[in-house]
Amino acid sequence: MEVAAAKAIGAGIAVIALLGVGVGIGNIFSNLIAAIARNPAAREQVFPIGILGFALTEAVALFALLIAFLILFA
Repeated sequence: MEVAAAKAIGAGIAVIALLGVGVGIGNIFSNLIAAIARNPAAREQVFPIGILGFALTEAVALFALLIAFLILFA
């Protein structure tokens, strides 16, 4: 197997994590909308926690992309 092919396969495997990130972000915001719909008065308490969860989940996506780019170009 050539090195370029191995790098492409490794980067593809590293990007699989983005599937989980997409599901996680969708889950976070669907539950956030459901919580605000049930109790609109709790928006000030629930919304910052949802945004924090989004930021942490998005960080996982950035780490996965970083690893994929390191595999491809290093």
